[in-house]
Amino acid sequence: MGPDTGELETPSLVDLAVARLRADILSGGIEPGERLIEEQLTRRFGISRAPLREALRLLGQQGLVDHFPRRGARVATLTDADLRELYGVRDVLERYAVEQSFPIDDPRRLVALGAQLEAMRAADRVGDRFAMAEAHRNFHVALVGLANNRQLAWVHESVLVKTQLYMAINLRREADDGHGADNVARHQRLYDTITGVEADADVVLAELSTHGARQYI
Repeated sequence: MGPDTGELETPSLVDLAVARLRADILSGGIEPGERLIEEQLTRRFGISRAPLREALRLLGQQGLVDHFPRRGARVATLTDADLRELYGVRDVLERYAVEQSFPIDDPRRLVALGAQLEAMRAADRVGDRFAMAEAHRNFHVALVGLANNRQLAWVHESVLVKTQLYMAINLRREADDGHGADNVARHQRLYDTITGVEADADVVLAELSTHGARQYI
């Protein structure tokens, strides 16, 4: 907010547009390949073209929007090959994080992991696809966060955002088919393994290998 007028400053308008568009894309509300028409979006958000274009630029950096000269912007698409590569990188990063995290010497380090599992369960109860996708992503962010490695966390999250673009379609299908609870159950099993009294890196890696992270391909 401005100090005197109460008007939104330009950076706030950019943040608003990024948040709204990101939510639409990652919830499946806007599908991969769909054109993002500036005139429609400026009317919808009540903003000018300058903050909207900056928001689209930032979403492009996140891998969620593709820009084409003289053809505007579209929601990014991923090929099957892209997905296989992304999930392969994700597997490597998460396994490395587990290897670096155990033994867990302070139970407080597991609080974020448990909170995201509860968020997934709450989203499933109300059928909120976007909240489910965000909690799913944040669960894995928290898993990698156990390694306390900022560079690892940054690379991992950039991969997760791109895969969530594809996962949104499948999470919608899961919700329509009543399979959201299966997603929660898989993460509950992984959480129980991580927090178990006999948990060590080998035990968690064994569970992670059967976790089903690639089921969205």
